[in-house]
Amino acid sequence: MFLTIKEFIAKFKNYPHMHFLMPEYPLSNNIINRSVLPTIAIIKSKLPILFLILVANKLYLNMKIIRLILICVFFTFSGYKAFCQNDQPYYYQLKVFHLKTDDQVGRLDKFLSEAYLPALHRNGIDKAGVFKQVEKDSLEQLVYVFIPFKSFEYFESLESKLQKDDEYLQQGKDFLMASYDEIPYQRIESILLKAFRNMTSPHVPELTSPKSERIYELRSYESPTENYFISKVHMFNEGGEIDIFSKLNFNAVFYSEVISGSHMPNLMYMTSFNNKQDRDEHWKAFGADPAWVRLKTLPEYQNNVSKADIMFLYPTDYSDF
Repeated sequence: MFLTIKEFIAKFKNYPHMHFLMPEYPLSNNIINRSVLPTIAIIKSKLPILFLILVANKLYLNMKIIRLILICVFFTFSGYKAFCQNDQPYYYQLKVFHLKTDDQVGRLDKFLSEAYLPALHRNGIDKAGVFKQVEKDSLEQLVYVFIPFKSFEYFESLESKLQKDDEYLQQGKDFLMASYDEIPYQRIESILLKAFRNMTSPHVPELTSPKSERIYELRSYESPTENYFISKVHMFNEGGEIDIFSKLNFNAVFYSEVISGSHMPNLMYMTSFNNKQDRDEHWKAFGADPAWVRLKTLPEYQNNVSKADIMFLYPTDYSDF
């Protein structure tokens, strides 16, 4: 089947994502009688606009070829657009619950497992992590809730979505509506993070041991100034520190910079291991790795960490990570 340019435009002007701009030239029903007539098809997307210019003088277009071209263009750019969107860095929230009694721990577990995590799943958060300290403090117990967001807008809108979630409000009623003299926690600390560009989304570790034996190592590296902080972030990304962790199979959950917290400027990241012995062996290999030995001596990366906090955690039975 053959089409003239006019028939081509008439047939495809309403094609999804396509728009045609035509000069104000008269067209015959058969063949264009102008020597040069540009028809511009513009793909509407967030990508740079693609111009397909068809210059015609007695030009015939085969229908099957047209369809093939349009299908290829559509799927190629749709796939590239999806790739670009997926490459956008996640935002993470670490909610740290400060608890004083075993009763508070039990109430928090019930709330998180029966109300909060199911509500997160219903409202677009596919996976969330809940972690407890390996070594308990006699004065205070900490529970870390890790929430990944595909964009900052997801983070901003979550609380309003939860307040409209009747199932969440009902399941979590005892916790959410607790009396002032029977509080379920002492304080909630919130840390907002943005994923590093060399690992833009979280990763569920591939571990084989029981959850109770696993070690999730959460680290915070503070820098003396913001300029030194930029140096340390560069060291992880362009410097290749993340590549070394990946090569040695550290099973990282995330790498991120803190964009709101009480110890800025600092970055935070989490790696995971089957057990404590597995963790120690990995770090021994890291310290001896030639790439790390070279990297840590480079002059541009000197003195970029002033304090390192290390927290050993394990996942709860209901944690998604």
